[in-house]
Amino acid sequence: MAATGGEYRRGTNDRIPRVIDIRRVRNEPEVVRAALARRGIDLADLDRVVELDRTNRDLTARRDELRGRVKELSRQVATARKQGETAAAEESAAASRSLGEEETRLSTDIDEVGTRLRDALLGIPNLPDGAAPDGASAADNPVLRWWAPEGVRIGEDGTPEYGADQRVPHWDVGTELGLLDLERGAKLSGSMFPLFRGDGATLLRALTSFALDHHHPDFEEIRPPTLVRTDTMVSTGHLPKFEDDAYHLERDDLWAIPTAEVPLTSLARDEILSEAELPIRLAAATPCYRREAGSAGRDTRGLLRIHEFDKVEILAYATPEQASDMHIELLQRAERLLQELELTYRVVDLCAGDLGQSSARTFDLEAYAPGCGMWLEVSSVSWFTDYQARRANLRYRRAGGSIAYVHTLNGSALAWPRVWAALVETHRLPDGTVAVPAALRPYMRGRKTLERRVKT
Repeated sequence: MAATGGEYRRGTNDRIPRVIDIRRVRNEPEVVRAALARRGIDLADLDRVVELDRTNRDLTARRDELRGRVKELSRQVATARKQGETAAAEESAAASRSLGEEETRLSTDIDEVGTRLRDALLGIPNLPDGAAPDGASAADNPVLRWWAPEGVRIGEDGTPEYGADQRVPHWDVGTELGLLDLERGAKLSGSMFPLFRGDGATLLRALTSFALDHHHPDFEEIRPPTLVRTDTMVSTGHLPKFEDDAYHLERDDLWAIPTAEVPLTSLARDEILSEAELPIRLAAATPCYRREAGSAGRDTRGLLRIHEFDKVEILAYATPEQASDMHIELLQRAERLLQELELTYRVVDLCAGDLGQSSARTFDLEAYAPGCGMWLEVSSVSWFTDYQARRANLRYRRAGGSIAYVHTLNGSALAWPRVWAALVETHRLPDGTVAVPAALRPYMRGRKTLERRVKT
């Protein structure tokens, strides 16, 4: 991987990003190995961390010992000179210089090993929660439940049953009604950059306002910057792991955010919160940017996989004791939005082998798009335990005075392109127009249907 000039490539004197608890690696090596084995990662990476950590501690102990001896020799030199013992003073000074040179060499070695250790640690994912199901890939993810609006039947194979009017893909519906102009979007920016227009653009904005209003006042609304520094991306685990999928402005060494999770997680970076403040709930609507570098050979038609999209993100800082309940709260919030939009969806429990880099437990919400005949992921609701907090140095002071890392959690509520796609397919009427769900009408200037109004 090419260096990017970011924080995670800097020397040991800079701020060290924390990752999995290195004390667990030292004290519970078999527990850590077993947990990471569930993710299917190469345990040689963990072995490399263990060996580098051991070397780093051995070198540091040797350097500290030399520093103590140099300090003692300096004291002897001063005493000898004070007593007029010139020969003894010179002998001690020569020994001190020799040990000082060795200390300098050891410090260089420590810097080198420390850099390699940090780079190795940054590549180690979070330990999966014990409740995450076993499995190696998305094919092993169990479906926990389905939800469908009244009148929609789920077949025995788990596929929702819709009529012919709904089995028209959103790219055809959007083009026919003038809601979606993929050709002009590509003309402006290239493929996978959609252009919404007319009621299609209004629908996108309405979805954002609808979601933010539902999260108010429990979640503080934030409008963060969408260009962030390298250490902000490192804090969530998006760097260095997902560098190829990120947009990097090399001139300014800034990154276009792939999700509002990135700036929201770092909002309290390097700070110590009070336990009384927790949990802290945050919500943000932002554009998101992803190269989708690994999408070759995957379905990229319409809005299924795009480079720029709008999303409302909800995120929480919590104590470890609050985190499990908070995880369920975030999931339920995302589910309620889908229910009010009258979209069929299912809840999927990600197995250990399909978890993201930073996640210990994740539930995906997949909305059914009858025109595509596909389940589309519209939300991931994740619990990161203290993995991101260690990287971001995000802590809180317990009521008793001790300091601990917070737990971070987040969820899309919701990501709009696939919701938009599922909505215009699901609510397509026999005359080709699209019914607006009742919950959205106040945000659509009272419109009950989407019709063709754009002429060009």
